[in-house]
Amino acid sequence: MADPPLLELKGITKRFPGVVANDHVDFELAKGEVHALLGENGAGKSTLMNILYGLYHPDEGEILLDGKPVRIASPREAIDRGIGMVHQHFMLIPIMTVAENIVLATEPTRGPLLDLDAAEERVSELSRRFGLTVDPGARVESVSVGQQQRVEILKALYRGANILILDEPTAVLTPQETKELFEIVRSLVSEGKSIVFITHKLGEVLEIADRITVLRRGRTVETVPREGASEGQLARMMVGREVLLRVEKKPAEPGGPLLQVSGLSVLDERGLEAVRDVSFEVRAGEIVGIAGVDGNGQSELIDALTGLRRPREGSIVAGRKDLTREDARECLDAGLGHIPEDRQRRGLVLDFSLAENIALHDYRKAPDSRWGWLYPRKMVERAREALQAFDVRGGGPQTPAASLSGGNQQKVVVARELSREPRVLVAAQPTRGVDVGAIEFIHKRLVEERDEGKAILLVSFELDEILSLSDRILVMYEGKIVGEYGPDVSPDELGVAMTGGTREKAA
Repeated sequence: MADPPLLELKGITKRFPGVVANDHVDFELAKGEVHALLGENGAGKSTLMNILYGLYHPDEGEILLDGKPVRIASPREAIDRGIGMVHQHFMLIPIMTVAENIVLATEPTRGPLLDLDAAEERVSELSRRFGLTVDPGARVESVSVGQQQRVEILKALYRGANILILDEPTAVLTPQETKELFEIVRSLVSEGKSIVFITHKLGEVLEIADRITVLRRGRTVETVPREGASEGQLARMMVGREVLLRVEKKPAEPGGPLLQVSGLSVLDERGLEAVRDVSFEVRAGEIVGIAGVDGNGQSELIDALTGLRRPREGSIVAGRKDLTREDARECLDAGLGHIPEDRQRRGLVLDFSLAENIALHDYRKAPDSRWGWLYPRKMVERAREALQAFDVRGGGPQTPAASLSGGNQQKVVVARELSREPRVLVAAQPTRGVDVGAIEFIHKRLVEERDEGKAILLVSFELDEILSLSDRILVMYEGKIVGEYGPDVSPDELGVAMTGGTREKAA
């Protein structure tokens, strides 16, 4: 008789007001495997794992560990049963050190005092064992996003996790950090750990998973082995139709420049020069992509273009208006749209309703207001149209933004910015954390905006996205534009340029 799976979820059902998030879902996990949970935004992936982790309680169904039914009433009980979870948005305290975050609530002590040396030694030992290199004494706020994710994984391992749930683990990682994460996952599996890998990225699933379970609208579609699976097959299972995995677009027909940047220099929070003498232009009817490894000045450049940070030198002109010294509101009023790279920190007010979030920029204008009076009914009507047009799932105009999945939050931001009909659009990571169907939709809308004569500056760490959408590609390295390429450039040549190499090295 075969051994039972390490973990089984049987007939799990979870209802929220107006939504069935999980509808009799079945899922199982074997010891020492990576089982990917794949689905569109709002398909119920995170809800299912939040039930396993004790954050939600199922309305129906049962959970079995080693073949025995269990009830997990809280995250503490999940941890006690060897289940750890790394959430898409990290649960770390920025001002505390790496070691302090990892041992929080289970601190080693010497008498009545915290033994910080022992904590750092235990963290160092754990990081060496699993190949998770971190500096135990570094403050979390000073380390990269990839390092913060390692801290979250070490937190779970420190508490004895044998089952590790990774919720959209690559949504905020660069390609290089993603490769490092996959090496870590393989190392964990070799140590006997079992991984649930929640994602919507098809290529990653086929690279890292042993088995793949697809959810669609809260229901299990199918579980398939990685061998023999293809991106097209998985996309059809996720969305229920054929999905275009490449953007179809005609050649650009650019007009005059709508965004002109000249000699721009921008300082970061430490007072160091992050953007150094950058000049470029984006013309009407074209998409200009900026490629580069994270941390090479892209964020500071975006902040300067959108009025969130004052440049030290240089000029920014959108249309005929000089925006160099203007604030964010003036930039928006001048016809500049901004899809921010961090939807939760810069794109949404999470406690506001979706209607309020969609009205954030234009609430002072008709039809949302007149003569200083707000018209909530008009805001709701406008929001309902935008949510429907952009297929935002998980709620209506009155739903708090915080209750939506990350991908649906992103679609709300995109809906708001494109609905404003900006002449110039700065799109930073526009498809970060969204599923393949939504990526197809957002890419199509960006191309439509281009074809209507808008100027679009696309900043993305996804090389496929840059290559697929851009009419021209600028490479940013150490705060400078180090190269300009056409859309037919090879990924290898672009990758070499992104790390400071030359065309000769690429050849």
